[in-house]
Amino acid sequence: MADDPEEGMLSWDESVFRNEHVFEIDYVPETFKHRESQTQNLTYALRPAVRGSRPLNVMVRGPPGTGKTTAIQKLFDEVGTQTSDVRTIRVNCQVNSTRYSVFSRLFEGTFDYEPPSSGISFKKLFGQIAEKLVEDDRVLVVALDDINYLFYENEASDTLYSLLRAHEEYPGAKIGVIVVSSDPTLEVIDELDSRVQSVFRPEEVYFPVYGQPEIVDILAERVERGFRDGVISRDTLERVADRTAESGDLRVGIDLLRRAGLNAEMRGSRTVEMRDVEQAYEKSKYISLSRSLSELSDTEQSLLEVIANNDGGQAGEVYETFHEETELGYTRYSEIVNKLDQLGLIDADYADIEGRGRSRSLSLSYEKDAVLDRLE
Repeated sequence: MADDPEEGMLSWDESVFRNEHVFEIDYVPETFKHRESQTQNLTYALRPAVRGSRPLNVMVRGPPGTGKTTAIQKLFDEVGTQTSDVRTIRVNCQVNSTRYSVFSRLFEGTFDYEPPSSGISFKKLFGQIAEKLVEDDRVLVVALDDINYLFYENEASDTLYSLLRAHEEYPGAKIGVIVVSSDPTLEVIDELDSRVQSVFRPEEVYFPVYGQPEIVDILAERVERGFRDGVISRDTLERVADRTAESGDLRVGIDLLRRAGLNAEMRGSRTVEMRDVEQAYEKSKYISLSRSLSELSDTEQSLLEVIANNDGGQAGEVYETFHEETELGYTRYSEIVNKLDQLGLIDADYADIEGRGRSRSLSLSYEKDAVLDRLE
């Protein structure tokens, strides 16, 4: 007769997880806690749309991992249950970072198929979306999530201008815009062209960083839905919450729970211990770094690699190395430096260099090895 497996050890077909999807980045929680006033303000702005009028435009701001995307997904779901006369489309500007690709996404959301790949002009693309809205007598609400990426590519003003002036070219087109920025240093309104500023006067909704008790509360609910009973103790959960509070990003905590669970399974354990959390934190603390890197083009990645290998080097020297590798000119180089700086991947600081006047020194915002490992 086979021995019972050791108490506290998993047999190979068991898992500490009840539902691992609960710890994934695109999971929308059933209950959305500690964001009542923000949800209320967003609902207020969209109420006219449900009555068939143009909604109020909204600017949503707050650091990463503070519930902005979830709030919008919840709101859009709710509008969908109330009426079929409002079409809601969320655009991820990390992926769609030009005006044309934003409108391709809106076309897809309007017609349920992608625009012809042979490429149609922007004017035609836009015209078809607007005409369909008027024909169906529907209101369109567009959320430009992570609009900071449109700013990094200098596409934000054109995109917003087209959306906000649609009714002038297509009478009867009703479009409301929610812009979402997770870059605390970006002054959205100030950075827009004056022609956009004159028509864009949004309601503002701010999402602050969650406090430690709120983090414990939110993560405890994920634990309940995602892990089996008794997998993680209150003390261990508090440690996860502390680590999350240090980063200010709730996604770090959610990722940390998932990785700690996988670490426990790797040990064959039925419970998640402190050591699983500490080991997982070495990876989870870089979640925003990994996400930023995955969205960079090959050229942007190669410049970051050059900067990593010349950490703290002068911009001129870095450019020479970059130019040798890519044959790209100084203008493109300068644009990429600014983008990497805005993304918080590097610090580009001006300093007075003896005999050379003012020069920019470029240094990484993360540990060199963490960046190079993830670029591989």
